[in-house]
Amino acid sequence: MTQYSVVKVETKQQRREFMQLIWRLYKNDPNWIPPLRMNQEELVGFRPHPFYNDATCQPFIVLKDGEVVGRIVGIVNNGHNRRYNEKRGFFGFFDCIDDQQAAHALFQAACDYLRGQGMTDVRGPCNPSLNYEIGTLVEGFDTPPTFMMTYNWPYYDKLITSFGFKKTQDLYAFDGHINMLDNLDPKLKFVIEEVKRRFNVTLRPASRRKFGKEIELFLNIYNQALQATWGFVPLTEAESKAIGFSLKFLIDPAVTSIIEVDGKAVGVGLGMPDYNPIIKKIDGRLFPFGALRLLWERRKLKKIRVISTNVVPEYQRWGLGLVALERMLPDCLAKGIEEAEFSWVLESNDLSRGSLERAGTKRSKTYRLYDMPLAPTS
Repeated sequence: MTQYSVVKVETKQQRREFMQLIWRLYKNDPNWIPPLRMNQEELVGFRPHPFYNDATCQPFIVLKDGEVVGRIVGIVNNGHNRRYNEKRGFFGFFDCIDDQQAAHALFQAACDYLRGQGMTDVRGPCNPSLNYEIGTLVEGFDTPPTFMMTYNWPYYDKLITSFGFKKTQDLYAFDGHINMLDNLDPKLKFVIEEVKRRFNVTLRPASRRKFGKEIELFLNIYNQALQATWGFVPLTEAESKAIGFSLKFLIDPAVTSIIEVDGKAVGVGLGMPDYNPIIKKIDGRLFPFGALRLLWERRKLKKIRVISTNVVPEYQRWGLGLVALERMLPDCLAKGIEEAEFSWVLESNDLSRGSLERAGTKRSKTYRLYDMPLAPTS
């Protein structure tokens, strides 16, 4: 008879098994991209990370006849619960073989942990929050993910919903190609010109020389711009600094925009080269030589991921995000960029979705977040 057991991840060996599982699970999938190992160790709580200054977590693994076949992390995000006056726990970093009993054992362990922390509801997957990688891929399995986007086997949705989770929000990725530029909707060009006419707008790329200040500026605007966004929790100062440090050598100024009106920064646009083809080559190892290869080979990359265009509330809905993208365009073309993914976009974000659809981009991937109430203990 098959034996299943769920184990709290506490020892070095268990942490190693938690991390190594996904290399076994996806070894035959050509579209899977390994995570940057050290970064994931931080985000699951195996190394210090400022997110956990105001959050707690508990990782679990499930064994089937003594072999590790799945993993999950239960997460309590205190910042979220204060902001929304909820007692909502989260799950993240869920990976499992196609085995409903194994998956259910993991979800049960995570839910029991969260209930024990006083939570009444659970949402996921968040790895570990909406400011990082989120969602289960439910459409678009035919191509690899772009940089900092999730990927999983198609059966994950079945494993999650069979436990009782229900969809709460979808997130979309849209693909664009340079050959679409000649057929842009004239309304978009009109909006861009009208913004420039109405406001005293200047645009510039981020400065490498003042990178620390630029990251501080970007994250300040990011926190202001997303206040009304579903599920958003502002980054803390410590998180902002950590993200800035991790991206310092990866950001390409060509794929950035800083929008100023009357000399004051009111918006930012941020894209990143799609490093995933190189990350796959280095198998997620930045050291000792992976980081050098990442920086050296990025000149060959032909695709970017446009992560966000954020504008402070008083200038939203005017189209300044389109102006930010227009600034990036000539720099990207000069570097030989041919493709862009715009991700992620909430299904409830009608403005961004509409702009991307009018621009001719095609929805290429759908990611899903799920909610479930936690039954009280009897």
